[in-house]
Amino acid sequence: MLKKILTTGVTCLGLVQAAAWADVKLPAIIGSNMVVQAGKAVPVWGTADAGEKVTVKLAGQTQSATADAAGKWMVKFEPVKPGDLGEMTVAGKNTLTVKNILAGSVWVCSGQSNMQFGMNGAHNAATELPKAKYPKIRLFSVTRTIALEPMTDCVGQWVECTPETAKGFSAVGYFFGRDLHQASGQPVGLIHTSWGGTPAQSWASLDGLDKDGELKKVYGDSFRKTMEAMPQLKEKYVKETLPKFEEQMKAWDEGAKKAKAEGKQPAGVAPRKPAAPDQNPGTPSVLYNGMIAPLLPYAIEGAIWYQGESNAGAAVQYRTLFPRMISDWREKWGQGDFYFFFVQLANYQKRNEAPGESSWAMLREAQTMTLKLPNTGMAVIIDIGEGADIHPKNKSDVGRRLALWAEKKVLGKDVVYSGPLYSGMKVEAGKVRVSFTDVGGGLIIGSAPAIRADAVPAQPLAELKGFAIAGEDKVWVWADAKIDGNTVVVSSDKVAKPVAVRYAWADNPECNLYNRAGLPASPFRTDNWMPGAAPVKPAAVPVAPAGAK
Repeated sequence: MLKKILTTGVTCLGLVQAAAWADVKLPAIIGSNMVVQAGKAVPVWGTADAGEKVTVKLAGQTQSATADAAGKWMVKFEPVKPGDLGEMTVAGKNTLTVKNILAGSVWVCSGQSNMQFGMNGAHNAATELPKAKYPKIRLFSVTRTIALEPMTDCVGQWVECTPETAKGFSAVGYFFGRDLHQASGQPVGLIHTSWGGTPAQSWASLDGLDKDGELKKVYGDSFRKTMEAMPQLKEKYVKETLPKFEEQMKAWDEGAKKAKAEGKQPAGVAPRKPAAPDQNPGTPSVLYNGMIAPLLPYAIEGAIWYQGESNAGAAVQYRTLFPRMISDWREKWGQGDFYFFFVQLANYQKRNEAPGESSWAMLREAQTMTLKLPNTGMAVIIDIGEGADIHPKNKSDVGRRLALWAEKKVLGKDVVYSGPLYSGMKVEAGKVRVSFTDVGGGLIIGSAPAIRADAVPAQPLAELKGFAIAGEDKVWVWADAKIDGNTVVVSSDKVAKPVAVRYAWADNPECNLYNRAGLPASPFRTDNWMPGAAPVKPAAVPVAPAGAK
């Protein structure tokens, strides 16, 4: 059956094939300049005529397979060591040669706009891009693609990392890969597959969402109903939505011309053309289908993820959705619980004068709770966001904080890889003592690194900021907070009998608790006063292993 596919930009070639495949073909993800994952079985697959024998040679190994009735074939090579593998040949009725292959550490870089954000926009691009000459770092960018069914191929190609190829590549992905390469001395392959403004449900498979009853109801069933109604939705789009947009565009154009003639700026921005009902990247599963499924089962070390802004309005649901998406990827890849390191939401929006509720804080909490999954890690960046910009420019520190998790968990290096994580509280004579894991040599009052290339980093304040305290009346007030060893003692003369504490609980909090490695503490709360939202319990976050800093 022909696959339904919609793409932005370049049309995917080779995704829709007839029953007879003619020449042996490889998917885009398997090509010259690629990095294959060292230390794991290496799958190589493609298409050919049904019944055709295909022989593949790589790194001194030879494997053969026969294409099935659908023309699909796959071989698996024994694990290889990091280094230069030279060429791979794939021979059937025709012969393909894949050149300049390396073996090393392969990572998928995914999420929404802050992962999509290119190196050319980073705060230190002027100094970093000219240095981006790393022949042993290879980059693959998946063309943004919407698909209503899982696809078997995508558009993209492997390239060596140069100032030119890195320019438009994910800045977070680049800095992560660069730091990991420098720490390991081994090749690194980065597969960038992201789309700005998209929610997590777009990146999970339909059957993966169906494995949770609530997610099935909210996303799976609604997707199927939408597909059933698609002919009518398309007709309405053509007959109603597009004409309305065209009228709005015509009115805006006329207003803009008039303003220009009067020497004025046009009022507002031009209306944006609405997406067709089958071209919406926010639809559940469509980005998994078009931008993740084509990568399977390419061997990888793990994934890094920067997303959450588009789910902040449903933060409680994200507690289920995000770990389900991670588990879905792991199930589909069939490579066990591979590493999955993600970025907690940065500080953003207007800073509030009084403590209160926050949808972004709730989303950060859901992200923290996801650390319950094995082989996960979280880069906290509550200190390097920009209140007026949802796309903070300091991506190098984001990549660095992700790389620290990989250096510890993957390379086994003796590094501090996490900021302080809340582990418990105890009320003591009108005060609350808060304890943490991952104190990294001790708790300190710290300050954020510069968020702009020309900015001078702020100096640490004389006191801790960001703690709030409340009694049984559930009224929050700013608290006095003092570091005492590996704990923080929180109090207020306005709360005689405290029962709960919050830290950095705001969209854009002022907060400055760090460990001595310069990593910020993650926001947290100890109360369960919000409807349907219990707090992160100490057991929900991992305790640092013995001997870890």
